[in-house]
Amino acid sequence: MRFSFYTAIVVILLSSCNRSEHNADNNLKFFRYNQSSGIASLDPAFSKDQSADWACYQLYNSLVQLNSQLIIIPCIAKSWEISNDGLIYTFHLRNDVRFHNDPCFSQGKGRMLVASDVVYSFSRIINPKTASPGAWIFNKDVDHDAPFTALNDSTFQLKLQRPFGPMLGILSMQYCSVIPHEAVEKYGNEFRAHPVGTGPFMFKRWLEGIAMILVKNPNYFEHDGALQLPLIDGIKVSFIDSKKTEFLSFKQKQLDFISGIDASYIDEVLDDKGNLKSELQGQFNLEKVPYLNIEYLGFLMKPGNEKENPLLIKNIRQAINYGFDRREMIQYLRRGVGRPAESGFTPYGLPSYDANAVKGYSYNPAKAKELLKEAGYENGDGLPEMKLYTNETYKEFGLYISKQLERIGLNVKVEISQPGILREWMSQSKVNLFRGSWLADYPDAENYFAFFYSKNGSPPNYTRFNNSHFDSLYEKALAENDDVKRYSLYHQMEQIIIEEAPVVPLYYDEVLRFSQKNIEGLQPNALNLLDLKRVKIK
Repeated sequence: MRFSFYTAIVVILLSSCNRSEHNADNNLKFFRYNQSSGIASLDPAFSKDQSADWACYQLYNSLVQLNSQLIIIPCIAKSWEISNDGLIYTFHLRNDVRFHNDPCFSQGKGRMLVASDVVYSFSRIINPKTASPGAWIFNKDVDHDAPFTALNDSTFQLKLQRPFGPMLGILSMQYCSVIPHEAVEKYGNEFRAHPVGTGPFMFKRWLEGIAMILVKNPNYFEHDGALQLPLIDGIKVSFIDSKKTEFLSFKQKQLDFISGIDASYIDEVLDDKGNLKSELQGQFNLEKVPYLNIEYLGFLMKPGNEKENPLLIKNIRQAINYGFDRREMIQYLRRGVGRPAESGFTPYGLPSYDANAVKGYSYNPAKAKELLKEAGYENGDGLPEMKLYTNETYKEFGLYISKQLERIGLNVKVEISQPGILREWMSQSKVNLFRGSWLADYPDAENYFAFFYSKNGSPPNYTRFNNSHFDSLYEKALAENDDVKRYSLYHQMEQIIIEEAPVVPLYYDEVLRFSQKNIEGLQPNALNLLDLKRVKIK
């Protein structure tokens, strides 16, 4: 009886979803996507991965938001000022933002959002009792005594203990979504499955592991010209755990959108240049979108004996940077997905990225051999075997690089380790050469430069890089709120990293986003956020 009852609920839920999506009588338009990894929580204080971010982005709003170029624009806050010393951020809130209708409010009607709601939401993140994985976004930087203040219903103030230029980017994260205290007080731990926000869509139903339904918020405050957002009636999320099955469902038009596909389908879908094969172009759309992830090789820069560890010699590190063909590597090992990292460590897709201002390494075996000669190891003679540690997923990359470096006289052996063990060894300075990746949490290059700041431990400073000039520029950039000036400092820092070569940037990542031909207004961005406010279904 229990199984039959559960099955009946699932059937009713899914069939009602399908009627809503395709019923010609009511003409409702539901956007369908899949979340193969599942969703752990709809409480934004626990939005620690992409699956939760995508859902929370539909349900909540933050003070600020990002456009498709990752530029910070107003959201709940219509404007803001930053004090001259960079310590006080004053936000002026809109007066037309309402929480979703919900039984937690008087008569079930959502009330107006006020500045004290922002205070409550942010304070909840850093409250140890909440145990939010997002507490780090504030703990190091906000004032200890009075970090968050509501000056009145429409004015919120954030106070820092030291300047931090990227703070506005932090405030765009889903952790900083504004929620009502009434909902948390009413639902307690069940708030994770009964969310109440101000976002473009409202929570309807969720059978965990089966399906989730969100419906249009009729009181949403944002407009696109004369049109009130959102432009569709709702969202259906399925939870097919197989990426192979997900892609087949997409091909059968049971899903409107997918991000990424199983590796086994890459050759079937992409041509030699990484574009959608011609015979598929009439069936669905593909966008290759920058993704704020850098893949790299790292050198341990901890002082030591250069004879025992020749990687401490700058010329040898530079020679490795010049000694293999990134472009060929992307073409053959990534099927054209990604860009060769020839402009330093911070990836394209960031607002500060400028390939003209930052010149990195490209394939130049003659230059590599010259550098080895200058280091006293012409043609690699006298150099000991070097070990490159990576995991099984990136074995082919290691072997490719090893084979190419062999041509300039370097003997590099690829060692395969478990990912968790390798990270532990990197943290404990037990490996001299290792493969790693770095994914941004927020859209500011400070994410990446923190990797080289000498006062940071490991993680993130796995290389133990220590350069006083770099550190002074990093600290100056933190205190700079003018984007143009901060980006200029970033470019100077990037050139130091290129010159000193504590890392070998491999490629800037990209993500494949597939959508059906009848989907319009799906705007990509380098954080791979799913923004459905302006989507239309023809």
